[in-house]
Amino acid sequence: MPHIFRAALSALVMSVACQAAMASEPIRFGLCYDLTKSYHFITPQVAQAARDYAALINGKGGLGGNKIEITVQDHGNEPQRGIECYERLKRDGVMVFDFMSTPVARAVLPRVMQDGNLMIQAFHGRADAVDGEVFKPVFPLGPTYWGQAANMVSYIKRQAGADFKKTKIAYLYIDYPLGQEPIPVLQELQKREGFALAMFPYPLPGNDMSSAISQLRRYQPDWIVHWGIGPMNVVAAKELKRNGIPLEKFITVNWINEVDINNIGPEAAKGLKRSSVVIGGGTDHPLLRDITRELYDKGKGSGDRKFLSDSYYYLGLAMYSTLFEGVRLATKDQPAPLTAEKIRKGMESVSSYDANGLMAPLTLTAKDHGGGGKTRIDMWDGSKWVPQTDWFADYTDLVWSTVKQHSAEFAKSGKN
Repeated sequence: MPHIFRAALSALVMSVACQAAMASEPIRFGLCYDLTKSYHFITPQVAQAARDYAALINGKGGLGGNKIEITVQDHGNEPQRGIECYERLKRDGVMVFDFMSTPVARAVLPRVMQDGNLMIQAFHGRADAVDGEVFKPVFPLGPTYWGQAANMVSYIKRQAGADFKKTKIAYLYIDYPLGQEPIPVLQELQKREGFALAMFPYPLPGNDMSSAISQLRRYQPDWIVHWGIGPMNVVAAKELKRNGIPLEKFITVNWINEVDINNIGPEAAKGLKRSSVVIGGGTDHPLLRDITRELYDKGKGSGDRKFLSDSYYYLGLAMYSTLFEGVRLATKDQPAPLTAEKIRKGMESVSSYDANGLMAPLTLTAKDHGGGGKTRIDMWDGSKWVPQTDWFADYTDLVWSTVKQHSAEFAKSGKN
């Protein structure tokens, strides 16, 4: 064989071998979570779901031949520890990060943008990060708090009908960025629609709402929109009941699960409503049945079996189902090696994807990294969550004008 052909064949063999080696490299995801301080009643279930779904996919060959590797570390809701976690995992080859904490996500964001890595920011962080033209490496993967607030008001409008302008809405919220964020959208909606709106903040850590709800009772609202997390919902529900205010008037943001319902009392919580971003908990979902059969029945689950029916576990499945779909598209449409830029393009190719039936279909584009902002209103009927609406998004013009205003300010500030 002539030397030139032997050299060409050798180069081809080396190229194929390199491609195969790169294709078999694990795809690494870093979950820098608060496992011990403020969000410890949420994050273990989300992390467990991510690990379980990764194990299920790995058992079927991985994503495009690549195994998924999930690393979970604790940052205790402290921005500096979150930065340290990011830098440590970045050195280990992680390109996709999730922080599940607004203060930590905000602190790490400039580094992620500078490094060209990716950040998953589902249901926390900056609401304007759905603007993919400004926040190119950030994927909120679902409705922002602004979108949730707008949809809650839309639901109340439907219930009030012709009397909407006479409707009194009380906004009960934790006096912290989490609860303060929806205020501008609520105020703009009040100007547009003409309903009455009054604010009732309560202080951290959210276990004393007596003063706020005493004032709220005197206001005599038709509806109460609540922004708080986990145990705050328990305190709010019990305090409202103590003050003779029916929970049928109460709609809370998505951070309430079956543990909270049990702490309120399943019967006492009857009529309470929530803004839902994924379907409710339970054990009869096809994906959950697969995970139970392939992992937990074989002793291979990554956590406590009791969490499999929890709403936060479902949230984790929805988040990581969508993320893994984006990575799958990246491995399918682009040659190895996989890079953060290729994953970003894969994410922006996700179209009408409902996360295995766990949430409203998302379509991600270079402009919209949130996917459409659809939610639904669910009601607790004493034993389960019952949908009161289909998936919907309303006041999208107002929500996006707010997004564009804030993202433009961010871009102008030069922080990116």
